[in-house]
Amino acid sequence: MKLHHFRNVVAIAEQGSLRAAARSMRIAQPALTRSLSELERELGAPLFERRARGMVLTPIGHAFVRRASAVLNEVSRARDEVNQLKGGSSGSVTVGLSIAPHISMLPRSLRPFRTQYPDIRMHVIEGFYPTLESDLRNGSIDFYVGPAPDDALAAELLQEKLFDNTRTVLCRKNHPLAKARSLRELADAEWATTSITSLAEDELKSLFESYGLAAPRLILRSQSALTLIVMLAHTDLLAMVPRQWKDFAPMAGVLAAINVQERLPAPAIVLIRRRDVPLTPAAAYLATLLSRLVVPAPSRPRRPVPT
Repeated sequence: MKLHHFRNVVAIAEQGSLRAAARSMRIAQPALTRSLSELERELGAPLFERRARGMVLTPIGHAFVRRASAVLNEVSRARDEVNQLKGGSSGSVTVGLSIAPHISMLPRSLRPFRTQYPDIRMHVIEGFYPTLESDLRNGSIDFYVGPAPDDALAAELLQEKLFDNTRTVLCRKNHPLAKARSLRELADAEWATTSITSLAEDELKSLFESYGLAAPRLILRSQSALTLIVMLAHTDLLAMVPRQWKDFAPMAGVLAAINVQERLPAPAIVLIRRRDVPLTPAAAYLATLLSRLVVPAPSRPRRPVPT
């Protein structure tokens, strides 16, 4: 079993056919077919089902491709690490960031990182842990920074808490409820969230109920920060978001925070990476920058308003 076998199988899985994979890899299709046959003979099991419209992974094929992808990612990281340890600055770093780190931690990390590693190719993915977990596990993503996941991590992943967090309520400038000072005054409003699951709806319901209020009406669920910004700016929707949003300069003229008296808790912000695989020097430096540039919590947390 050789490295080109891994590359070929992953390419076929990604492209969906031998012809497309051969074209993307710029090799002859018969050579790719022979490579696949050699590997399947060695493994003693088919990796693909040959169909009229392409190649479909078998259950064994799915398992093998996961491992093959991890191997290829580690080979790439090994090359990057050797180059960087020799004093070079080439290679790539791929990180997954939720919205809060995007707007509060990444901006202050970019200049020192680019100064230290000017030739590194950066790939920054906006997302939450559930959508990025598989890429973290197979090495496609170096590390993730964002809200702590609700469920226990896979055994091969390691979590480091960076800071506790709270939320704030955002609305458009000149919103009719902009001067509200309690959740009770927002009870009849319509809400939006960036959550990809129903958890946000449950969290909002629990929070309002803890103050003796009915569950709010959740009108929009979006996976995109841009979608949420557009919706807030052009409707009367409200959103409960990490407190870092209210200090994001580009939105200062568009959105405003509603300073309610109640404390609005949020999951802690954490950094998650693979446990047994070290980060490359460049990835480790970026992780260190992000970890050091945390946003301190308010010095005097607001007390709940009696209900």
